[in-house]
Amino acid sequence: MKSPPCILATTDLLDTTRPAVERAFRLAAETGAQLTLMHTIRQRVIDELHKLLGRDSAKLEEDIHKQAHDSLAKLAAELGQAHGIAADIHLATGKTLQSILDHAAAIDAGLLVFGTSGGNFLLGTTAARLIRMTRLPILVVKQAPSHAYQRVLVPVDFSEVSARSLQVARQLAPQAHIVLLHAFESAFEGKLLYAGVGDAVIQQFRSTAKHEAQQQLHVLADTVGGPSKVSMLALHGNPAQRIIEQEQVHGSDLIVMGKQGKDMIEEFLLGSDTKHVLAESQCDVLVVT
Repeated sequence: MKSPPCILATTDLLDTTRPAVERAFRLAAETGAQLTLMHTIRQRVIDELHKLLGRDSAKLEEDIHKQAHDSLAKLAAELGQAHGIAADIHLATGKTLQSILDHAAAIDAGLLVFGTSGGNFLLGTTAARLIRMTRLPILVVKQAPSHAYQRVLVPVDFSEVSARSLQVARQLAPQAHIVLLHAFESAFEGKLLYAGVGDAVIQQFRSTAKHEAQQQLHVLADTVGGPSKVSMLALHGNPAQRIIEQEQVHGSDLIVMGKQGKDMIEEFLLGSDTKHVLAESQCDVLVVT
């Protein structure tokens, strides 16, 4: 992600996605990034108007565009004044997904910001489809922001995306306390149990794995560097469950994680752990590639 990134925040102009817009303005003010606020009028709506009204639809279509533009400009002005920044606005007509991707490319965006409908992240949403399709970091905002991010959880699996996740976390939340978390499960434990190996041997096996993970966490933190305060945790257990557990333990207000890990083959796929965290977490989630 560029530093500072050019931020593209999308809105449906409904109250449910306002927290995401507010977070985007706050991030732009904190990082010095340029911000664009975008709304897309779905082409399907315009097509239906043409079918129903024919040539008489032109005036109504014009009114729809004017109302959307005025609402977008009003929102940008209101939040811009509150945060002391000036944001660009962009009104598009077309398919929502493609419109966002096209404009992100046009302005060389480094971060996409989305809200969730009623606080729920559904895998059929535009945001979820974009996460699967783009290499840009995507911030899914679930909570109304009242301050800068202060407690950031960064789950890592020591793949290439782990270093990028920590780097992005430090860029967006330079003053935050960061918890680096590695949750591990051993594929051999089941076989050892089946073979009748005792608990003491299995516990030793876990202890060795934990020690190795702790060493890798220190190397990762030293490699990325930065001023942020970092704690490190290596825990045995299902990664997705551990992430949600530690989110609550540390009162995290942001989780930064990769959309794919070592075992992902196709780039467009969204890993099961990432899906689980997006669906079950209470705090904001930033997905990087």
